[in-house]
Amino acid sequence: MGDEGENVPANESNDSVVNQDELILAQQRQIEKEISESIPLVGELDSVTSLCKEYSTDDVYLEKIKDLASKYSHVRRTRPDGNCFFRAFSYAILEKLLCDKDSFNTFYKLAENSKNILVELGFQQFTVEDFYETYMEVLKRLSDIDNLDDAKKELHIIFNEQGYSDYMVVYLRLLTSAQLQKEKDFYSCFIEGHRTVVDFCHQEVEPMYKESDHIHIMAACSALNTGVRVLYMDRGVGSSVTQHDLPEGCSPSVHLLYRPGHYDILYP
Repeated sequence: MGDEGENVPANESNDSVVNQDELILAQQRQIEKEISESIPLVGELDSVTSLCKEYSTDDVYLEKIKDLASKYSHVRRTRPDGNCFFRAFSYAILEKLLCDKDSFNTFYKLAENSKNILVELGFQQFTVEDFYETYMEVLKRLSDIDNLDDAKKELHIIFNEQGYSDYMVVYLRLLTSAQLQKEKDFYSCFIEGHRTVVDFCHQEVEPMYKESDHIHIMAACSALNTGVRVLYMDRGVGSSVTQHDLPEGCSPSVHLLYRPGHYDILYP
């Protein structure tokens, strides 16, 4: 009888478990954030064989790296923050375009007209204005540099300045969202559940740090009128990496390495 008053109420006990779980989760997030922030937004060129260090005791991955190294010489790592596809894709396209002035000028015109397309689709002008202006400012800065090596150095500097780099990512997310909505009849069949294309865009495409899937890549390629080859390296059967060209049958101008949950840039 005398012990009853000392019993901890069940809901109080549950609360302490919940609080403990939340603390552990918060700690995990903080560790992930610190690891992520110690990695550059876009890294320097590195040899493909440098990937072996990450998988030194994993024979499956080592075999696949050997296969990858027979096709590609270098890799450029990106920060694993949920924006890696959009950042890698943007960087790789611009780096490629710097080698061809005519293609760069065509791309510049496409980008110049893109804000009107967003506004026509119902995006608020004041929402897109800042991102658009920064995007165009970056393109202008790059186009004003005649020397290719200098232009590539400037691109690397810009993409490692968080403000500029994130604005480039946001604007490509908006363009991808616009493309999905423009062709919603086509893309709706790729969306699971009962979400509309617009819902999917608001929840999975436009917000920063949301990871990308097949549907994002297809729409981004379509929005920027380019093709990408994605090399999939995972624990799947076989000793070779699997490649997919998007859109199917394209001549890819960008090559990306995909490892579960992450994209880096590849160089043939």
